[in-house]
Parts: sequence; structure tokens; C-alpha cells
Amino acid sequence: MMHNTEEKVQRFVLVAVSTGRDETDAERSLDELEDLLKTAGGEACGRVIQNLERIDNRTYVGNGKVEEIRMIIKDTEADGIICDDELTPAQLANLGELLDTKIIDRTLLILDIFTQRAATREGQMQVELAQLEYRLTRLRGLPGELSRQGAAVGTHTRGAGETKLEMDRRYIRSRIAQLKRDLKEVAENRDRERASRRKSRIPVVALVGYTNAGKSTVLNRLTSAGVLEENELFATLDTTVRRCTMPDGRLILLVDTVGFIHKLPAHLVKAFRSTLEEVNEADLLVHVVDASSPMAELQMKVTHDELSNLGAAFKPIITVLNKQDLVQEEEGLVIPYKAEAVVKISALEEEGQNALMAAIGAYLDKLDSKMELLIPYDKAGIADRLHREAVILQEDYTDEGIAMTIRADEELKRIVKPYEKQAE
Repeated sequence: MMHNTEEKVQRFVLVAVSTGRDETDAERSLDELEDLLKTAGGEACGRVIQNLERIDNRTYVGNGKVEEIRMIIKDTEADGIICDDELTPAQLANLGELLDTKIIDRTLLILDIFTQRAATREGQMQVELAQLEYRLTRLRGLPGELSRQGAAVGTHTRGAGETKLEMDRRYIRSRIAQLKRDLKEVAENRDRERASRRKSRIPVVALVGYTNAGKSTVLNRLTSAGVLEENELFATLDTTVRRCTMPDGRLILLVDTVGFIHKLPAHLVKAFRSTLEEVNEADLLVHVVDASSPMAELQMKVTHDELSNLGAAFKPIITVLNKQDLVQEEEGLVIPYKAEAVVKISALEEEGQNALMAAIGAYLDKLDSKMELLIPYDKAGIADRLHREAVILQEDYTDEGIAMTIRADEELKRIVKPYEKQAE
């Protein structure tokens, strides 16, 4: 978040509960939470990890740990705490009462980042819907509690921001209903665009992966799309579609999708579902992985789990191990699914681009095959269509007609079957 020079950067104590034997996982999760906080414009000033068999239903960390957190807040002069899980309404209220400070959970922090990042009308409506549905279950009508649940970090909000604090349940429900109606119209427009894409029969390749894995950088390198590239979580939220010409002249559509993250809020997945479902329309998924991250294997699993939730885990996947320039040691990552190919690249350094294009081309070759045709001159309209929808490998004008060698999908091949040259 942008801050005025006179604006105080808010500082928070990060709090996690480790229910496993390895505290390293909790530490790494807090590393990611700290990155989220920096992205939102805040600053971490302390950490607390509580080891429990299960999360405390009343206070998240247990009463004894609450006292320790109170002392850390006092010593660091923190503005509040951020918990590494989504808190229940009871946990949120109890912690607020016991600590008398700003209480934020991981979900509210991510929602705050999405509020800042959403650039299109659709994105803004989706974020507002997720915020309102999150707040509706936590609206108790007590001003003190609501004020502690305001904008997560900083002062800039859009959509369901500070003005929503005064909303009652009836108004929120009315606004949710209106947003759902508006988003339904947007989704219908998106469906029409997808139908148009299907009609053109241009192969669709969707870039998927964990947030900040480098999807937008890959898109820019392959298409000169000019999409924002930042070393921050959720730098881009809005789906981008760009045409890309393969080395053999074949045209494909590349789709950049919103990144996934560990413990991605269910409200956001639900609100962004129509956007995320772009992956279901793709012929091929390119899973971009930050190979330099110590959490790379977990991030791959999170991405694949989310694809499963969307019904897209069955799609063919090319795994791209990105950021090779930052990989310290050459260690074999365990990929938790069957990949069509595994390609190592450094998108920022523009290394491995040809290998990636070759892997995409090799898979697309499986979808279509060569065909030799002789198109009569009085059927020139068919030749025009082939120029639009097929890959023309060779074309000659003969006395009998237009001799063409093409690469096309099965549906188009059936249409032009009557003009196939017979083997001599």
C-alpha cells in the first residue's frame, strides 16, 4: 500500500499455532505472512508460535499465551496482531477483548491486499463480495469490535472498506445480492468470450501457479504483453489473455491467471470462481513454479489442490521450474502430479524461453496432425478459413487448385476431408 510521508507504518506481532511436530513449517508460514504484511504496507515487529495439539477454540493460542502476546505488544508498541489462520467470530471477539488491540487474521490481510490490487470493475466487485461475506459472520453490532476489524493495514480501502463498518446485516445482505447479480452478468459476458474462443479453435494455454512464481514475467517474455511485474505477492489479480505466435507459425492464446497461496480464503475462491474457471477452458496448463523457494514442493501441492477444487486437475500440465538464476543448490524437486514435460527457465533473465515454447509445441502436436489438401479455386473460401484456423505448412497454386499442407485439429480436418489429396 502507498503511504504518505507523514503516515505511520503500522506494526504487528505475527502469531501462529503449530499443531505438528515440526515447528519449521510454522516459521515458514510466518515468513509468508510477513511477506503478505509487507505487500499490504505494514511491518512485522515480533513473532509468537504456540505449540498445541489443536487450535484453541476460544482464543486461538490459549489463555497462557495471550499474556505473553500482551507483553510483546507492550514492549514493541505494536499496533496489533496478525494470526496465521482464519479466526472464528468468537476467537476474534475474545482476543480483541483480552488484548484491547487491533486483531487481524490471515484472511482479512489477504482481502486487504486484494482490495489494493484489484484494478478492473470485475475484480473490485469480486473483492468486495468476499469482504462482505467475511464480515457478515463477524458483525455483532458492537462498535468496538467492528473498529478493530476495519481495514487490515493502513488507511486506503476500496469496495468494502471503512464505510462498511456502519452497515447493518440487512444492508450488507442487500449489497451482497446486488454484487452477485452484477457479477452474474459479467460471468455471462465472459462465457460468451470463451465461446468465441472455442469457435476460433485457437489452442488456449493457461499459466497457473503460486503467487509471485513469475507467471506475469513468463507471459511478458512470450508475448510482450506488458503486464505488471513486481516481486510482490498478488502483484496482478486480473486475468490477461494474449495471442502468441509459436516458432512454426501456429497461433495460441496465453491466459495469465490469479496466483494461489497457502490457506487461500474460501470467500475469495468463491468470489473469483468465474475468473479462476479460465483454467477449465484451457487445452494445456503451464504450471510456473518458483524453484528457488524452500517451500516449492508445498507451493506445487497447494496449486494442484486448488486446481482439483476447480475441477481442472485432469488437465495436461507442463511444469516450469522458474527463477533458476536464484537456485542455490541443484536439488530434485518432487512434482506431486504427472507432468507432460518439466522445463527449467529463468524468465527474468530470458533463459529457457525456447525450451518452453518447444515443450508447448510438442504437446500441441499431439492435438493435431498434418494433412495434405487440394482446394479447387471455386472453393477459395475454404482456403481462407484454413488460413484463419489452421497452421499452413506449405501452399502452392497449381493448375488443379490450391495445394496445401496443413496442421489442424480433428474437427477442422473432418470439415476439409473431401479435399484431402489421395496417396498415389
